[in-house]
Amino acid sequence: MSSSLQNSFSEFCNKNKFEINKKQIEILNSLEKFIFPRNKLLNFFSKKEDLSCFYLHGNVGVGKTMIANFVYKKINIKKTKFHFNEFMIKFHDFRHKKKDDNTISKFVKNLKQKFDFIYLDEFQVTNIVDAMILGKLFENIFLNDVKILITTNTRLNDLYKDGLQREQFIPFISLIEKKSVQKELFLDDDYRIQGQDNNQRIFYPLNEKTLFKINQKFRIFTKNLKKEEKSVNTKGRVFKINDYYDGLARFHFKELCDQNLGAEDYLNISQICNHIFIYEVPVFGEYNSNQQLRFITLIDILYEKKISLTLSMESDLSKIGTSKKHSEIFKRTTSRLHEMTMSKYS
Repeated sequence: MSSSLQNSFSEFCNKNKFEINKKQIEILNSLEKFIFPRNKLLNFFSKKEDLSCFYLHGNVGVGKTMIANFVYKKINIKKTKFHFNEFMIKFHDFRHKKKDDNTISKFVKNLKQKFDFIYLDEFQVTNIVDAMILGKLFENIFLNDVKILITTNTRLNDLYKDGLQREQFIPFISLIEKKSVQKELFLDDDYRIQGQDNNQRIFYPLNEKTLFKINQKFRIFTKNLKKEEKSVNTKGRVFKINDYYDGLARFHFKELCDQNLGAEDYLNISQICNHIFIYEVPVFGEYNSNQQLRFITLIDILYEKKISLTLSMESDLSKIGTSKKHSEIFKRTTSRLHEMTMSKYS
């Protein structure tokens, strides 16, 4: 790593009272070499193929996004950053408008005109539509010499595990495997849970006492604020927010996760909110895995948009449960819920 970048990272860690961890510095070093390869001439004579993707995976709370964000802010190239869900929404919107056979090629050429480097945070594949598209999409991105940084909780070979028609997704995994620097960031502790205070905004179990407490908290937050009704329109789907107070909204879990809503709906909701109350979050298991997946998507987007949360739950976070299918990715969700419900979160 260049001494200037390493010094800057050390200053950043000291300022924020973060431990300077050797494994994180190794990732920084590898990421800088990926973005600015020093041996292009050597690669040309050795016929060594340039790598176009940096695939960074690891458990929740180890600092993947923190490191990626730090480097992203420091590099002076044509760049952009997307949460993965936002990136796919952008593509689907483009395809919806163009409606022709060259949509992927045109979309990527449009990206290349603006950017040489794309950072995709929280990469995950959960639906068959995205799974079938990603191979051709990334193939075109690499052909246009655009570099990709991916952060994810999931090992490459575990992407879209047990998904429908997964055999058609395998070529994408092979492509990324061929074109990527793969790195895992492993730490023993979840830094988001360390140092938490005792003023979390989580109320459990679901009974009259906790209902009174969360309603009391809601009244405190909305004191002197005017109640409104809001409607969020997503491609013709109208979602009504009945309890809205100048950026603060209140929902029942079933309103958000028990009906046909997706990432774009949640993104549109997040655009007008800064604090969200969610009532009656259940324990998760096999019987409600679809609702759990929507909840995972919801929390990902609210976290990215720095939305504070107050929750009433059937159980505390340590006993919230999970379906087997979503167990690994849900670790990130529970870690984020710890952070998003702390009083200092904003």
